[in-house]
Amino acid sequence: MRAIQVSEFGGPGVLAAAELPAPEAGAGQVVVGVAVAAIDFVQTQLRRGYTPGPPLPELPYVPGGTVAGEVRALGEGVDGRWLGRRVVARTATAFGGYAEQAVSDVDGLVEVPDGLGLAEAAALHDDGSTAIGLLNGVAVRPGEWVLVEAAAGGVGSLLVQLAIAAGAQVIGAARGERKLALIRELGAKGAVDYSEPDWTEQVRALIGGGPDVVFDGVGGEIGRAALEITAPGGRFSVHGASSGTPTMGSGPDGVTVLGIEQLFSFAATARARVEQALAEAAAGRLRPVIGQTLPLARAAEAHAAIEARAVTGKTLLLT
Repeated sequence: MRAIQVSEFGGPGVLAAAELPAPEAGAGQVVVGVAVAAIDFVQTQLRRGYTPGPPLPELPYVPGGTVAGEVRALGEGVDGRWLGRRVVARTATAFGGYAEQAVSDVDGLVEVPDGLGLAEAAALHDDGSTAIGLLNGVAVRPGEWVLVEAAAGGVGSLLVQLAIAAGAQVIGAARGERKLALIRELGAKGAVDYSEPDWTEQVRALIGGGPDVVFDGVGGEIGRAALEITAPGGRFSVHGASSGTPTMGSGPDGVTVLGIEQLFSFAATARARVEQALAEAAAGRLRPVIGQTLPLARAAEAHAAIEARAVTGKTLLLT
């Protein structure tokens, strides 16, 4: 079986092609013939030997925690009706996705609706579930102003769409004109480049004050600057730390901060949110932005592009 394996922590070059034994399904598990493996920024951090939260994998390991494809084999106790179905799922160990086959627990399988591609399903599984959970957590109200950091990324682009659908007015922040153009295309009222020193003043000028809600996927100086301009009575929701450091601590008086630890509570209801995201996409109401697709053998190139902030939306590997 073709796979991508990491034998030592380091840069993208440690992602190496390997021939490995095909996995077998245990009780309550299935083998998925992987058509698409999703990549997120956390995977690039783990590959380097740094973790923003999840435990580091034991070396050697096959990266990738989310896959989409057809069920190829069933373990003991699994309903035979799953065989041959198109599914999207987390892998059983949270790793092993960059391969032609991967094992998933049957309880975590979500059938892909007719009319929705496997690539779109893979792009939505983690990011769609997370975005819906974040939106529910802050209870965005019609007419509110929402600032989305990293708004051209996988989660950010979905947050822009979901907040608009909830009746909010959205400002997206990202780096570079190509990403700003995507944010405007998604329907945001404005887009600002947070590499510019006065970016928070630009946000305030567009709104006429501070945002009621901020979705912080960057952290570091950018996250802290966004927290400082959040309107009194507003909500500041942390879901990422692509800068390397999550935003922590309290904000201005009257601002509620939902820390990155909120993500730990999402697992219990993840399946329902995945199903909701897939249904919304199948109905044409939610569009996952897929920035690039690359063959499995070019996993190192995919990781390098993500780390260079050179892509929009979701990056996927195709087997």
